[in-house]
Amino acid sequence: MSDVKQEKTGKRKEFVGIVKSDKMKKTIVVTVERLVGHGQYTKIIKRKENFKVHDEKNEAHIGDKVRIVETRPMSKDKRWRLGEIITKTKFVEGHNDI
Repeated sequence: MSDVKQEKTGKRKEFVGIVKSDKMKKTIVVTVERLVGHGQYTKIIKRKENFKVHDEKNEAHIGDKVRIVETRPMSKDKRWRLGEIITKTKFVEGHNDI
């Protein structure tokens, strides 16, 4: 038997963000916030970016803190998938299960 080694082509990017929308089927919108230093004035600035993320089982809901992982393009806008749900919210207005 031959020893075949699997080589990784590189590490995938990962971000942590908060779910902003879960209205689409198998897709959530996640807002990722990061701190960036201004080039000229050296002031620290908050930058927000929205990512469309593939959620196969529709597990994540609005307000959940999630980890997203880079993946192959799944559609025009989706290039990320849900890695894990870090914290779940207990109650969000409009999503009450009473």
